[in-house]
Amino acid sequence: MALRKASRAVTRLYDDQLSHRGMTTTQFAILGTLDRRGDLPLTELAAQLVMDRTSLYRTLAPVERAGWVSIVSGPGRSKTARLTDSGRSVLQRGREDWAVAQEKVLGDLPEEEWEGLLRTLNRLIEAAHA
Repeated sequence: MALRKASRAVTRLYDDQLSHRGMTTTQFAILGTLDRRGDLPLTELAAQLVMDRTSLYRTLAPVERAGWVSIVSGPGRSKTARLTDSGRSVLQRGREDWAVAQEKVLGDLPEEEWEGLLRTLNRLIEAAHA
């Protein structure tokens, strides 16, 4: 329960910080993933974000309407997500807000504790997939 409570509290803080950009933490993660990885098939994007496809599609709909991402046909029946110039612009502005939230969360946490927490969280993600 502590992990779920921490997750909700941190998500709320980041969502509040990003809200004036008209985006949520999950939408910010989608834009950031596409910026780092380039165009991705939706199934791969869902895997990268550790999301089920249905949740990804629901989250992508307003992002696509905002013009931040375009969904294009891929091979066969697949669909591919592509970050638009508008999406890249709002992502850049959102990174400033993200940094403010990050400072609120990590401001007093020593770097070695943060790095240890990241290692633990990555192990938890791997364990959940096993």
